[in-house]
Amino acid sequence: MPSLENARLALDGLSVGDAFGENFFHFPKDSLGQRIERRELPEGQWRYTDDTNMALSIYCLLRKKGEIDQDTLAISFAAHYDPERRYGAGAGRLLRQIGTKAHWWREASHELFGGQGSFGNGAAMRVAPVGGYYAEDMEQVIAVATQTAEVTHAHPEGIAGGIAVAVAAAMACRLRGTPPPTRQDFIEMVLPYVPESEVKSGLRRAREIQSNQVAHAAQMLGNGLLISAQDTVPFCVWCAGVYLSNYEEAMWQTASVYGDIDTNCAIVGGIVALYVGQVGIPSEWIEHREPLPEWAVGAGD
Repeated sequence: MPSLENARLALDGLSVGDAFGENFFHFPKDSLGQRIERRELPEGQWRYTDDTNMALSIYCLLRKKGEIDQDTLAISFAAHYDPERRYGAGAGRLLRQIGTKAHWWREASHELFGGQGSFGNGAAMRVAPVGGYYAEDMEQVIAVATQTAEVTHAHPEGIAGGIAVAVAAAMACRLRGTPPPTRQDFIEMVLPYVPESEVKSGLRRAREIQSNQVAHAAQMLGNGLLISAQDTVPFCVWCAGVYLSNYEEAMWQTASVYGDIDTNCAIVGGIVALYVGQVGIPSEWIEHREPLPEWAVGAGD
C-alpha cells in the first residue's frame, strides 16, 4: 500500500539535508573544511533551495491525489517557481515558459539543450518521496520516478538519475528495522532497476570501490560539480550506502567533498531518512530548517 507517512519522512530527510548543505555556500572556502571537520552546525534558520521547493510539489500531489499527473505537476512546478531558491538556468527558463503558457512542458522539456533535454541532477534531487510512497511496488517507483523526471529532464540520463534515487529510497525504506547491508550490497539492490546509462555505469563503479573514504569516492565518481545526473547520483548512492544507519554522519561526510553540496545532501538525506526513520533525523536540524509551506504539507505542520 502507498504510504504518505514514508513520503513525508523522505521529504523531511531531503529538505533538512538540502537546507543544511545550502548553508555551506555562504562560508568562506578557506574555513569550510575546518567547519565541517569540527562538525560546526550553521547558525540561524536554514533556508532550503529549489531541491526542496520542487519536492514539495511532488509531495503535495501525492498527499492530495494519491498519484502524479504530469500536467498538474508541471503547473505546480511553475506556480511555485522562485528564482531566489537558486534554480538552474535551464530549469528556470523552462518553468517560466510553462508559467506563461508560451510552451507546454512536453515541448519545452525536450527542447532544452539543443533538443536533447536536460541530463542535470534536478530529477534526482526531488524524487525521494516517490520512493517512500511506493516502496512496496517497485514497478510504480520506476514509473512515477520517470513521470516526475520527464516534466523537466527529458534526457535519458536525467531520467535514469531520478529512477536510481527513487529505487535507492524505496530500498532504504524496505530495509528499515533490519541490519544495514554493506555498501556493495545496497548498490547491488539498486542496479537491476536502473536503465542502461552513464548513471548505471557510475553505479557499477561505485559498487566496486573498495575504500570507504568519501574523498576517494568523489574523485572516482564525481561530486555534483558538473550538475549532471552522471556526476551526482552514483556518488550520492555510494554515500547513502556507506552511512545508511547514521543520518547526521551521512550529511557531514557528503558535505565534506564540496561540489553541489545542497543537492548531494538532499539526495543522500532523502534516502537515509527512509532507513533511520523520523527519530534518526536530529530534532535540532529539523528546527533549524525553515518551516515547510502549508500549500504543500497541509495546515498545522
